[in-house]
Amino acid sequence: MSIAADVQGGIGRTVEAMRVIGIDVGSYRLSLYGLFSTIVVVVLLYVAVKLAMRAIKWVLRRNTHIDATQRILTEKLIAIALFVFALLFGIDLLGIDLTALAVFSGAAGLAIGFGLQKTVGNLIAGIILLMDRSIKPGDVIVVGDGASMGSSATLNGVPNVGRVAKIGVRAVSVVTRDGKKHLIPNELLMTMPVENWSYSSRDVRVRMRVPVAYDCDLRAAQAIMVETAKANPRILADPEPVVWITAFGERAVEHELRYWISDPEAGLGNIQGEVFLGIWDRFKEAGIRIPYPRTDVRVLAAEGGAPA
Repeated sequence: MSIAADVQGGIGRTVEAMRVIGIDVGSYRLSLYGLFSTIVVVVLLYVAVKLAMRAIKWVLRRNTHIDATQRILTEKLIAIALFVFALLFGIDLLGIDLTALAVFSGAAGLAIGFGLQKTVGNLIAGIILLMDRSIKPGDVIVVGDGASMGSSATLNGVPNVGRVAKIGVRAVSVVTRDGKKHLIPNELLMTMPVENWSYSSRDVRVRMRVPVAYDCDLRAAQAIMVETAKANPRILADPEPVVWITAFGERAVEHELRYWISDPEAGLGNIQGEVFLGIWDRFKEAGIRIPYPRTDVRVLAAEGGAPA
């Protein structure tokens, strides 16, 4: 009993000493004890919220009746509710009288409002994106002109696309074909045009321009293009590849080969390169020429007979 009493008395004396150390701001007392209590309460509430969120995520991930988008939206809404509850509970637990801060509340609220304007906007935009399910983790997208993902919308004729890896509180994480991860603010996805290649279907049509010389068998060239596309395992059999004449150029008959793939996140440039190389090999075997660019220059003689 004496040891317990000594410990209790020591704690009481320490608390009293910490209460003495402090400063007065108007009618409010800022003491070392109050600071220590605030730190302890904040740490405990933070740990409690983290543990609660971990348990909630574990429960939601075991629920097979909701998809990934609904799970993320539920996690975000619960996290916001827990944060607000922890904040109000901490204020009540510490016995903070908010009326004492009424003088500064207007200016502080205005400053916080301006400072967190973008953050709150991105948070609300992220919740809206998850609610209307226009963009989901795993979707393949192109944002605006592609500048948000580090390049222009087209790179050597191939759109600069990226796969949505995560929709966070502030930004969406997008991984491009180069393996680079870009963080695009949620608000930007609400205000800029977005091409979502996976919104209704993951199938994407690819177009390739193939010129053929005028003195070649066009029907044989078209058959070779279609056969080469069908032989590639990434190209879908339904809809089947097709080829059309699009124009009669100066030195070649312009063709456009069209086919569909179901994995655009695996790359567009590589599939086009494989098909081009296959067409090149088959054209060489069949004696079909692909005309190269050429410029003819004629030198006209002047009236005196000498070249101009």
